[in-house]
Amino acid sequence: MNFTDLNIIQPILKAIDEAGYTSPTEIQSQSIPLVLEGNDLIGCAQTGTGKTASFAIPILQLLHQKPKQGKAIRTLILTPTRELAVQINDNFT
Repeated sequence: MNFTDLNIIQPILKAIDEAGYTSPTEIQSQSIPLVLEGNDLIGCAQTGTGKTASFAIPILQLLHQKPKQGKAIRTLILTPTRELAVQINDNFT
């Protein structure tokens, strides 16, 4: 399986490719389609398996597909530590 099999839009596929990723991890291949369909998800996997990308990729795609309306919060990510929040921000960037 590769990222194109997950129905990810071209701008995100380009960014994934430029970051050097070639194929999704198990958690990514299982979670990305579910989140893109609008499902809530709780995922569990070891460190370094791509958990952040498994929710960041579909969030970015959904934000891209639905234009901003006003100043409403569109996404909220909760994390237990500031350090993890910084890491997640870096991954989104």
